[in-house]
Amino acid sequence: MSYCNQALHYRIGFIIAISMLAASCGNLKQLQYLQGNIDTAALATIHFTEPVIQKGDLISITVYSDNLEASSLYNQGGGVSASIGSDDPRGPRSGGGYLVGEDGNIRLYEIGPVMVEGQTKKQLSNFLTQQYAQRNLLKNPFVEVRFLNFKVTVIGDVNSPGIKTFATDKVSVFDAIGEAGDLNMFAKRDNILVVREVNGKRSFSRLNLTDPYVFNSPYYYLQQNDMIVVDPTKLKSATNEQTYRNISLATSVVSILALVYSVFFRR
Repeated sequence: MSYCNQALHYRIGFIIAISMLAASCGNLKQLQYLQGNIDTAALATIHFTEPVIQKGDLISITVYSDNLEASSLYNQGGGVSASIGSDDPRGPRSGGGYLVGEDGNIRLYEIGPVMVEGQTKKQLSNFLTQQYAQRNLLKNPFVEVRFLNFKVTVIGDVNSPGIKTFATDKVSVFDAIGEAGDLNMFAKRDNILVVREVNGKRSFSRLNLTDPYVFNSPYYYLQQNDMIVVDPTKLKSATNEQTYRNISLATSVVSILALVYSVFFRR
């Protein structure tokens, strides 16, 4: 390609780049989270509802007492075992925690089946602590319960969609989106859908991430197995189409000019 053709390509490419940059600068506000003034007094209170245990959850249960050796009987395999389907009264040791069955139960050594579905970690901890004490199994027992598979699914117009797992159960919608690599440029920030299933019922909520009062939503903090759906704006489709048209037009112009140059100037 001649020097003139290369220069023409560069000029057209530069014009297209400047046009796209100007368009994006005009839409910067659409990319911002938590727009407007933030009322720090009204938003100071944290509205966190502790998640409840659901079917299919994996939970760890660690038992402590004044007698370490006695406690170890209830912490076989580090307190990790499955809950169903073994002749061993402690349940088969899978290394993955207690799996909550479809009946909502787990099975514990010398306690038997325990309905855990619908309980919070604190409620289950208190119940088991009472059981070990009332049955004279342990002296001054204390039980710690943790989720092992707290996960949410993020799909749609984000940089890294998929299932996101967390070591904590206090996960906000911003935590999940951050783990998904943030929203893409043309994602809807004011209409994020959260789908939640609890106790066999499904609920839906829309979150506006540009509104500071999103912190007060009961869906701001996620429950395990929540799904976040991020839709693209209409501008994304229009921009993609316009960019394609601009590139096609520029390519056509370059081709025509190159043809004209080769016919009239290269003799």
